[in-house]
Amino acid sequence: MNNLQQIQGVRFENTYEYDRGQVVGYHSKPSPIFRNKALPVDVQGLKSEDRRVIKMEGEEAVSKYTIGFEIEKTVLFRSAVKEYPLFCGFERDGSCGYEAVTHVLPLLPKSLWRTKVFNMFKQAEKIIDDRYSPSDYKCGGHITIAVDGMSGYELQQAIRKNAGIIYALFRMRLSNNYCRFDIFMDADDARGLSVHNSSKYRVSKVMTDCLEFRIPSRVQSVKQMMRRYELMYEIIDFSINNPNGSFNTLLKKVTPIIKSMYEGDMEKVNEILSLSKSFRKMILTKKVNKEVIRYVDKFRQLDARVYYDRNVYTNTNNEIF
Repeated sequence: MNNLQQIQGVRFENTYEYDRGQVVGYHSKPSPIFRNKALPVDVQGLKSEDRRVIKMEGEEAVSKYTIGFEIEKTVLFRSAVKEYPLFCGFERDGSCGYEAVTHVLPLLPKSLWRTKVFNMFKQAEKIIDDRYSPSDYKCGGHITIAVDGMSGYELQQAIRKNAGIIYALFRMRLSNNYCRFDIFMDADDARGLSVHNSSKYRVSKVMTDCLEFRIPSRVQSVKQMMRRYELMYEIIDFSINNPNGSFNTLLKKVTPIIKSMYEGDMEKVNEILSLSKSFRKMILTKKVNKEVIRYVDKFRQLDARVYYDRNVYTNTNNEIF
């Protein structure tokens, strides 16, 4: 992918600002740059239906969807701490150790532009890959998404019915204290979990003009990060442009991505697809069903009569059996 440097169009380059190549204190990193603009050559060859994700502003192509990643690590490969076109900066993290945060990136279908984004991932391999910069179970991989013209709450509600895929993939994080609340992605529900809740520690944190999914697990490789990028594009694009579309249709679109995630192991792929449907049912009915109960922390203090469907049985202490 280094040959991309010879191709015309947008070039993702360093700013040479000193702080972007240093580890700073928590919440002290430099502000991210919006890297969601490119040139017409970068979107040549896009299918007509894919062009709906960009808009032209003069001579520039602007991505309507954006994404950002947080890469948490216990240790950063020492010689790798420097500025990268991908990252806005590095900071210390209380839950894991260190965190590298990306700039605001365009979220795109297959194209030259997306290939250039993936090239930035590859350039930052010694930060992203566990073989250089290790992580452990305490580390997370938060993903922030935005859609032009939508508030964070509007985006949450648009994507909610299709988020079962995200839950299935990262189901082990549902009991993590940093993302365990608002499991139905409906914080305005009068019965909801706000009484047990921090506005921050939710499965998905609503912000003014974006939505942060806190449930994704740590990022361990460049390939893994690419597949997450592709997955989020498909889910967002389907949710926005096919609001009444069949969930099974979406599952067919993402199956090749999930297959790649699991190295072609169809037993695991089919498990994810099945759990996606069960988590979708949980989100939409606001009832914890028997297929997903093992992944939902039983210490949430939910009222069993309200939050568990009638096929999930509890004893008088509201303990699952």
